[in-house]
Amino acid sequence: MKEQKKEFINPIDKDKTTETPHLLPYAHTVGGAVIKPIDRGRVKGLAVTAMYEQTDMQLDQIRKQVELLAEQAQKIHRRVEISERIYKAEMNFKPLISHTYHLYTRKDGTEFLSMVGPNEWGRTSPVEFQATIKLLADHTWEILEGTTEKE
Repeated sequence: MKEQKKEFINPIDKDKTTETPHLLPYAHTVGGAVIKPIDRGRVKGLAVTAMYEQTDMQLDQIRKQVELLAEQAQKIHRRVEISERIYKAEMNFKPLISHTYHLYTRKDGTEFLSMVGPNEWGRTSPVEFQATIKLLADHTWEILEGTTEKE
């Protein structure tokens, strides 16, 4: 007896199957990995946001550095102005670097530099105390106490 072979008929539509399942843009079995298409707009948006965050942080650091440099430049400029005023004042001695001196104004408005402190004049002082100052190595003066603002 001869058995007759029946031709196998696949019940699944040919348009819904493939010979190369590895090329499909999605998982072809139940246990296959989930493959999601990339949302290119979202990826670019996140990258641009991160880029702006980083550049803003770097610009903020640069802004702080510029402010610090400007502040240092103002301090140096102020020291130069004060130094010019002190060098115009009368001084009867040669000031030494890193020593402390005192700036006073006489009743006639002239200024002078003294080694005598404001508490060493006695009860009544013939002069008005302006500032306690220190000579720095660059021959500018640092104000330690008081003010050098003229009224």
